[in-house]
Amino acid sequence: MPQIELRHYTHADAAEIRQTLLDVHADAYADQMDDEFHQRFPWFVDHWSAGQTFTCVIGYDDGEPVGFAYGAAQRDGAEWWRGHEGVALPASGDTSTYAVSEIMVRPAWRKRGISDQLHSALLADRPEALAVLLVDTTHPRVQALYERWGYAQVGTQQPFPDSPLYAVMVRTLRP
Repeated sequence: MPQIELRHYTHADAAEIRQTLLDVHADAYADQMDDEFHQRFPWFVDHWSAGQTFTCVIGYDDGEPVGFAYGAAQRDGAEWWRGHEGVALPASGDTSTYAVSEIMVRPAWRKRGISDQLHSALLADRPEALAVLLVDTTHPRVQALYERWGYAQVGTQQPFPDSPLYAVMVRTLRP
């Protein structure tokens, strides 16, 4: 597994890292940029990074941004997993949740374990009890990767009329 430099960012850094996130996305989805859903990615970056609990990890290889992961803590009662059966809640009853919104690696750096490094760094010091993410149901290999990372599917949802159908996946961060 290549060692990349991991840099951590917060809401306060949003303006500084915005273009880097957009550039990585443009490379990662170069073949899908005619899709209106992917064209709205700048809105998603602005929406997520506007929140005070936003955190982001960007990976660099010799100064070149190769990927990122970002998300934010969810408001109690508004978590993506609410309403789905089969969520294994911690014995403590703590349902605080961190939502992993994006994990993205540029094509030239894929299949090297970088997404795992980014994801692990993003969640390393999170105080929440649970992590939740959405994965496109037409990408079973990505879903299988998340299962290896400890996530379990608890349902499906389509958050926007033009978005894919997503598997809602939850994992315990601390018991």
